[in-house]
Amino acid sequence: MEVIVERPAALDVHNASVMACARAPGEGRRRVEHVAEFQTTVQGLLTLRDWLEAHAVDQVAMEATGVYWKPVWAVLEDRFRCVLVNARHVTQVPGRTTDVRDAQWLCQPLEAGLLRASLVPPKPVRTLRDLTRNRKSQIRDRQREMNRRHKVMQDTGIKLDCVATDMMGKSGRAMLDALVSGTSDPVVLADLARGQLRKKIPALRAALEGRFDVEHSLVVGRILAHIDYLDEAIDELSAAIEDQLGPLAPAVVAVHDPRRRTPRRRSHHRRDRRRHERLPIGQAPGVVGRHVPGQTTSPPASAARARPARAPHGSARRWSSAPRAPTEARTPTWPRSTRGCALAAAPTRPPSRSATRS
Repeated sequence: MEVIVERPAALDVHNASVMACARAPGEGRRRVEHVAEFQTTVQGLLTLRDWLEAHAVDQVAMEATGVYWKPVWAVLEDRFRCVLVNARHVTQVPGRTTDVRDAQWLCQPLEAGLLRASLVPPKPVRTLRDLTRNRKSQIRDRQREMNRRHKVMQDTGIKLDCVATDMMGKSGRAMLDALVSGTSDPVVLADLARGQLRKKIPALRAALEGRFDVEHSLVVGRILAHIDYLDEAIDELSAAIEDQLGPLAPAVVAVHDPRRRTPRRRSHHRRDRRRHERLPIGQAPGVVGRHVPGQTTSPPASAARARPARAPHGSARRWSSAPRAPTEARTPTWPRSTRGCALAAAPTRPPSRSATRS
């Protein structure tokens, strides 16, 4: 194969070790391979970086195996041109059973320029991705805790969610905290309502009657504590994301600028009215915009008399009483059915002997 990358290197990354293979020019047109194994600790990865620099490696390829490639990438991305390869594109080759062969095989297509690199965003974007994904996970966990709290409250028979719109608001949270602390009197609990919810105190007293036992108090208390922890974590992550978006603020403002209007595409099913405009008679049979010799632009008198008069818009249609121009007599042509054609084309049978004798 033609050599595209003069000094490539390939890494077979695992949890505890990394198998490296580097190819370099040899005598004549031969290629020399150098294989070594390193640990995935920080010192081991630094030794791997020095080993690659000693062989003057241009590009380094590695498979995207889970998350094991990330620490290796973080150490090598500042010194070499790293290429992350989808493992599905390079591992489905028979005959490779060892780590050494994996590294050697990955190095050969890299040398020929046959590997397709996966997208690895820059470090600031990767950091922003980690923060946003972590916050998304925290929000999902908070919703799960809210669902658990709802199930427990349904088990107690307390229908607070049927009266209060938000059970985690100020009034609802105060009632839940009072239930966890041991207060079970519906009158006392209903008096904790605030704002517009105080108009529903009679409904609250009826909804807060139930059996809130000790196990319910323990479970709901743990759920509320976990929700508080998740709220605090979400707030901290949101603040960190805002700080991370500081250098990218001009791009974010440009994308979300309300004054920026996207040009509207014309709908393909909209009718083009210009195609349905009527052309003058002088332009109709010829090229549009060109007069045809020997043809007048005004219709003949007979055609004008035969044409019905147009009625104004919104009124009943009235036909002109002018006599129509005589038309040539035409022989009426009636549609011929398939059955009639078949009967006409069928030959006539000769009369039978009995009919002849009679």
